[in-house]
Amino acid sequence: MPKQPNIVIFNPDQYRADAVRHLGNPAVVTPTLDRLAAEDGVSFSNAFCQNPVCSPSRCSFMSGWYPHVAGHRTMHHLMHPGEPVLLKSLKDAGYRVGWFGKNDLIPGQLSIESYCDEYYRPAPGECRPMYGEDTAAKRGTPGGEGYYSFYLGRIEKGEADHYHDADWAWVERAIDFIRRAPRDKPFCVYLPLIYPHPSYGVEEPWYSMIDRAKVPARIPTPEDWHGKPSLLKGIHARQNLSGWTEERWTELRATYLGMCSRIDHQLGLVLDALREQNCYDETAVFFFSDHGDFTGDYGLVEKAQNTFEDVLTNVPLLVKPPKDVPVRPRASGALVELIDVPATIEALAGLTPAHTHFGRSLLPLVAGETDEHRDAVFCEGGRLEGEAHASERESKGADDPANLYWPRVNLQKKVPEHTKAVMCRTRTHKYVRRLYETDELYDLARDPGETGNRIDDPAYAEVIASLKDRLLTFFLETGDVVPHEPDRREIPRRAP
Repeated sequence: MPKQPNIVIFNPDQYRADAVRHLGNPAVVTPTLDRLAAEDGVSFSNAFCQNPVCSPSRCSFMSGWYPHVAGHRTMHHLMHPGEPVLLKSLKDAGYRVGWFGKNDLIPGQLSIESYCDEYYRPAPGECRPMYGEDTAAKRGTPGGEGYYSFYLGRIEKGEADHYHDADWAWVERAIDFIRRAPRDKPFCVYLPLIYPHPSYGVEEPWYSMIDRAKVPARIPTPEDWHGKPSLLKGIHARQNLSGWTEERWTELRATYLGMCSRIDHQLGLVLDALREQNCYDETAVFFFSDHGDFTGDYGLVEKAQNTFEDVLTNVPLLVKPPKDVPVRPRASGALVELIDVPATIEALAGLTPAHTHFGRSLLPLVAGETDEHRDAVFCEGGRLEGEAHASERESKGADDPANLYWPRVNLQKKVPEHTKAVMCRTRTHKYVRRLYETDELYDLARDPGETGNRIDDPAYAEVIASLKDRLLTFFLETGDVVPHEPDRREIPRRAP
């Protein structure tokens, strides 16, 4: 390439892959993403994260490492100095890096300066509280149906055009960064926003934008949870949503889709800023989420730390390359992983990584040279029985029933609920290995909702054996990373 392209990493939190119009959801309104996939980029319908919660996923897609490689598999074990982070690699290569959004990547006790040139965190009073001013009143009282639902509905914005929360502040600062960026060096904008992470609430016009009659039906709540992880059964009992009507679930799901539509609008504002500054053509845009959300499927809300349903692990991923890089705009069904993002950005920027990682560049797929990339994708979570330090006991919800996350985080203090587990998923089947509970096997062609665990069905014996062998190969290939710089074997003699 004649010059390094600008990079925009637009990274909403907890956005499901099926919440995009061009990927088949008739209710959601996503014109920006739909236009990108039709005209300038490639949307990957089978993109998968490597962990179903925020921090481990971010550590993975910023390093190209799977969570098990260096133990980044909890919300409280982040990337330390000496460990590879894409943002730092770009900054060291001469990029001007602006970081506008949540962290969940670098330890709060360390400096963020080596990872970016500009980091923005709204000051107190600079923007309005996330999800509205009246969240406590909407939540209701302990024990009520809805106390742990995360549902808020319409957020009142007053006379303003929008409800100016932290996400809006970050988007505005990112646009300002683009406008101020010098043209003698490339820039990278990293926008890790909070939406559509619950609570489920959004302002107009996005709240009413979703046609409730078109909202897809949810995956039904299991009758007895047989064959499903105990963590899900425990969360379901504690969230206490079994009395909800389908109309109520539809309203929650529509609100979530409205949040996704707001994200699409904000992405459009960033792309408009690129066009205004005449740098759209020389900018690569990456849109993807860290993981998905239950949003009522299986009678659950929020997420789980060691379960791997597609609604949690399948995320949107859209890549728009700079104009001088070949692209065949479309939606691709190739199996890809989020660890392929840093490999693709390195290829675009002409960077040779100084560390071993496991991502593979998506550029051949983007160009339309192939529609094959991986034969399987992987996701992992949980902990060993004795790993109390990996139980996320630091989380506020671990011991406080008033906390929204208590139904899940309190259960993570226990085994087998928080057992270590790993997913191996192909186009047709999903196998989950669990240390202290029953394994899972789903025939995705016959059971896309993953409602019937076939692990004990003798008809699937060959499939299970094949996926177990593939999982063994995965761990053999990715079990460790050897530093690229060798050590000296001899200790120099000291003068007497």
